[in-house]
Amino acid sequence: MAIAEKIAQFMERSSWIRKMFEEGTALKAQYGADQVCDFTLGNPDLAAPKAVEEELEKIVRESSHLKYGYMPNAGYPETRAAVANFLVDEQQMKVNPQGIVMTCGAGGALNVILKTILNPGDEVITPSPFFVEYNFYVDNHGGVLCSIPPGKDFALDLEAIASAINAKTAAVIINSPNNPSGVIFSAQQIAALGKLLAEKSAEMGRTIYLISDEPYRKLVYDGLTVPPIFPVYRNTVIANSYSKELSLAGERIGFLALHPEADDFEQLTNGFVFSNRILGFVNAPGIMQRLIARLQGITIDVAIYECKRDILYQGLVEAGFQVAKPQGAFYLFPRSPLTDDVEFVRELQKYRILAVPGSGFSGPGFFRLAYCVDDATIERSLPIFKEVGKKFC
Repeated sequence: MAIAEKIAQFMERSSWIRKMFEEGTALKAQYGADQVCDFTLGNPDLAAPKAVEEELEKIVRESSHLKYGYMPNAGYPETRAAVANFLVDEQQMKVNPQGIVMTCGAGGALNVILKTILNPGDEVITPSPFFVEYNFYVDNHGGVLCSIPPGKDFALDLEAIASAINAKTAAVIINSPNNPSGVIFSAQQIAALGKLLAEKSAEMGRTIYLISDEPYRKLVYDGLTVPPIFPVYRNTVIANSYSKELSLAGERIGFLALHPEADDFEQLTNGFVFSNRILGFVNAPGIMQRLIARLQGITIDVAIYECKRDILYQGLVEAGFQVAKPQGAFYLFPRSPLTDDVEFVRELQKYRILAVPGSGFSGPGFFRLAYCVDDATIERSLPIFKEVGKKFC
């Protein structure tokens, strides 16, 4: 075999998102792209804010020493300071710039964190449904991902988390707003989780880290907010990116932020910087670092996504689907009318609608629709969903 058996096995059970994307490509080639409603990829379709290109033009024209050269492995000091200053209001406490490491997106941040904290055989707990890549990120660094069932309406099930924690538990990963459900974990749930982890850390005689994966933090609707994570638990690390809030998905720019009062703060930050280097990411893109230092607090027009959500949600409800209205991100996660969600997604393909089975997110019995698509695709899909609903719902 040309590749490792482990990688071959991972590829076999890898992301349903990509599988559906590939099958969708074939459908588009057969019928034409405008005849297929593709809801598979969470690829932001909104243009970046005008300020992005304006500032990029300024940066390109500016003259500075080592403009395109190497920088400190943690990132430019001015960028880390800008991120830390912005987080003060978001996290409701002073944030130490030394705890900020600029990374190649949130995925890079998660890998850096896990590389730094995991010993072989350590376990990482995450509630389902969850972003499928967590499986591979944890395995990358010798860990084992342990998924637990969600509570009602995809809330955190604190009892399930408590039952899953053992002497091998190194961390808990949460993702809010959640991909794929769109749920925001409440302040009460987050506070209870922080209390639980403090108690369990003392009981197990080791620090159990809380990793908060937050690339959708700014994409929230109905006047809601995502509660701050730092005030409830000091051994917390945030992973974030600008892919969604600035529509910069292809630029791979993000950061990790360590709680300023975390145990062994200096050792952890040194570990993050070292891991950032040896993983091969080395540095987050330099021009992007300079850019986002100037754009803290700038986001795309979230109201546009909210409108897309409302139209597609209402269309699904009228078609007879059971679906919770997402509070954030840009995904709907309806219940599959067939017990086998993979089979139902195959049925949708016959109607030229591309979705991702919930099984790909450890959420069997559901399917995911990414509504970060043009309005025409959403409008075109509504009568089709109505037809599908009459047959299956």
